Amino acid sequence: MDDDTSHRPPSNVETARSLLFVPGDRPDRFEKAVASGADAVICDLEDAVPDKHKDTARANVARWLSRTGVACVRINAMGSDYFDADCAALAQLPGLLGVLVPKAAEPVGFAALNAALGSEVRIVAVIESALGIHRAYEIAATPGVARLAFGSIDFALDAGATEDDLSLLYARSALVVASRAANLAAPIDGVTTSLDDDELVRADASKARRLGFGGKLCVHPRQVGAANNAFTPTDDEVRWASRVVENATDAGASRVDGLMVDKPVAERARRILKQAGSPAASADHELNTP
Repeated sequence: MDDDTSHRPPSNVETARSLLFVPGDRPDRFEKAVASGADAVICDLEDAVPDKHKDTARANVARWLSRTGVACVRINAMGSDYFDADCAALAQLPGLLGVLVPKAAEPVGFAALNAALGSEVRIVAVIESALGIHRAYEIAATPGVARLAFGSIDFALDAGATEDDLSLLYARSALVVASRAANLAAPIDGVTTSLDDDELVRADASKARRLGFGGKLCVHPRQVGAANNAFTPTDDEVRWASRVVENATDAGASRVDGLMVDKPVAERARRILKQAGSPAASADHELNTP
């Protein structure tokens, strides 16, 4: 196994809009997942893999990541029978970008995991329970944690709630607030279980973006495009943001398209341009603090 991590590619875990799961016991699908256009691929060692295939899946993923593969891995939960073996197999693999830790409910253990895997490996804590939501900020603020993700299906089960926008609104907003308070990237929303309804995926992702999420977990390659589009600023948004930045001044509020533009609005416009990759986002248009 190659233990040289000097050629590890840059991680895009913090900026990924779409993160596509692929079962660890299906190595024939690894490269297909990469070709899907997803910002990040997640080789799954947890829910997608039956217990009797855990060892095989772990070996498949470790072999691929030690050679040509580049991906994140969802390991089994801390305290499970498979956690230690997962960590040992993944340590120092050159293609490992990050790990998703499922059922995260407390901050204990993340610092040790970060040390074991290496600081270059991004850790995503998947919040899937009422206790996890309650402690979301503590988890987000723990050294080594790079991003939060929402396990919406398991959370609904734990909370005794239905899986709809209203019942999950508080939990989603709690993750957005915790991430921002801990200065993390915007969190990753949970999966849409429908495999054939592209419009539903797009609608779910768009609603999550409006709440403050920055990406979405995907369970099928056909969901990737809808997720990417939903978390990418539209042409209209880019045009609006460009006009705002061009007209922003350090003299206070200005007027754009008949609306007041002050410092927070101008900053939001710059963020949109940055997400869109516009060079105008890096221009020196900062307003003076009143």
